Amino acid sequence: MNRIRPSALLCAGALTATAALTGALAVAAAGTAYAADVDVARNGGYENGLANWSCSAGSGSTVAAPVHAGAAALKATPSGQDNARCSQTVTVRPNSTYTLSAWVQGSYVYLGATGTGTSDASTWTPGGTGAWQKLSTTFTTGANTTQVTVYTHGWYGQPAYLADEFSVFGPDGGGGTDPGPTVPGAPAGLSAAGATSSSVDLSWSAVSGASGYYVYQDGVRVRTVAGATAATITGLAASTSYSFGVSAYNAAGEGPRSAPVTATTTAGGGTDPGPNPSVPKHALTGYWQNFNNGATVQKLSDVQAQYDIIAVAFADATTTPGAISFNLDSAGLGGYTAAQFKADIAAKKAAGKSVVLSVGGEKGTITVNDSASATNLANSAYALMREYGFSGIDIDLENGLDATYMTQALRALSQKAGPGLVLTMAPQTIDMQSTSNAYFKTALNIKDILTVVNMQYYNSGSMLGCDGKVYSQGSVDFLTALACIQLEGGLAPSQVGLGLPASPSGAGSGYVSPSVVNSALDCLARGAGCGSFKPSRTYPGLRGAMTWSTNWDAKAGNAWSGSVGPKVHGLP
Repeated sequence: MNRIRPSALLCAGALTATAALTGALAVAAAGTAYAADVDVARNGGYENGLANWSCSAGSGSTVAAPVHAGAAALKATPSGQDNARCSQTVTVRPNSTYTLSAWVQGSYVYLGATGTGTSDASTWTPGGTGAWQKLSTTFTTGANTTQVTVYTHGWYGQPAYLADEFSVFGPDGGGGTDPGPTVPGAPAGLSAAGATSSSVDLSWSAVSGASGYYVYQDGVRVRTVAGATAATITGLAASTSYSFGVSAYNAAGEGPRSAPVTATTTAGGGTDPGPNPSVPKHALTGYWQNFNNGATVQKLSDVQAQYDIIAVAFADATTTPGAISFNLDSAGLGGYTAAQFKADIAAKKAAGKSVVLSVGGEKGTITVNDSASATNLANSAYALMREYGFSGIDIDLENGLDATYMTQALRALSQKAGPGLVLTMAPQTIDMQSTSNAYFKTALNIKDILTVVNMQYYNSGSMLGCDGKVYSQGSVDFLTALACIQLEGGLAPSQVGLGLPASPSGAGSGYVSPSVVNSALDCLARGAGCGSFKPSRTYPGLRGAMTWSTNWDAKAGNAWSGSVGPKVHGLP
């Protein structure tokens, strides 16, 4: 993408009659005034390949997708002996403060600056969800510092990471800047298709130099789209005509709108998705990624047959507290349309599978903390179930929840959806250490309508087992001793599943081979294959196992589902 390059701003002061304005700066009464901050990084959008950049051990390259904005992004791949450090040296002004930032995607991605002449700066993200995240930090140069090295890097042995929109804003050090962007033109080819009683699918042609797009509905901006040229507009009234337009934007501003297109929603209050199939006694759950993060891109129809419950990751937050929406990443999934997606859900259900919409994820921002937001979650979730045919929802809020109001929301949804509702949860290990924790409380509060809790036995530190001993992740004992807390803490065996990554790339830590998962399942269900911890009784009704994700499973040759699936389905 093109970097932001603000024009130099002149500062005016109280001038005497003999003062003269020379160059790009004005001499003010208070002293010398300087130009506004500029981005001193070069090729921070990677539009010119790796020009200005140096990547260790040949670890870096540029890719056309996925990108945060523009037409390219950096992809750098660490190895066991190299952290894929990509750096450039920027020219800076002494005794000045700079803001360093970049959008990154991946696990354990670092952003930093060295040689500042004062304290070097760095920041990092554990990542893991496949979503873009902005990293930002500041540094101050020393009295004699005129050059600083800025960088990104991953971590040894971790999967490739992505970076885009790298910038270093501060006073111009005289090293030159990239040219600023111009306002993009109007998008062409806007079309509307796939109308339902409450939604319309829009698509348009890409505009050169655009960072993203604004979608207008009847003249009001309703959506911002980055990295795609399609959007599904939801929440519409049945049998109603709407006018839509799209404009492109970048750092220089918003361009003109496209020619408008009119679409009319269909009649009725939403398509009846039909009854939900029953979840089998022993079920395998897999998360399906509605984004491309380097794992195998799948349509729902591609999801492996071993999976009984497919959790679509993820729902999106809206401006209404508690309410959710769903936006299919058509561009990231190779042109997968909403109509195809809905047809694939129907086909999976016809094959006896359940497809649920996951709410949350590591970056999830949905908050339910009062009665109004609880009602909004229930109403919006049910509307999406009606629109797409989802069998229910999955609660994967990794930033905490309120047990009182989440219980209220899920019971309200159950009343709307009826007894066929599939309701799953995916808490972190810390959330299920005690029945006093909000997640555990919520699970017990809705025990009569709860399908399964698939706790995430990964990205975790050491935890207590039900015997009071401390266990480290990555072993049979960690799985069985922590599952025991739920099994003896009030959940039925049919409401307990073991959640593990499908490959080492699926999580920052905690991956175990499928054979370890299978040993833990045997230990809990049959009392065989245990480690040092052996539960006081067996739980033959154990529901099964879950993985992040079906995509990483496919990337690894379906080794996880091919091994754990038959084990789950063969439990007593």
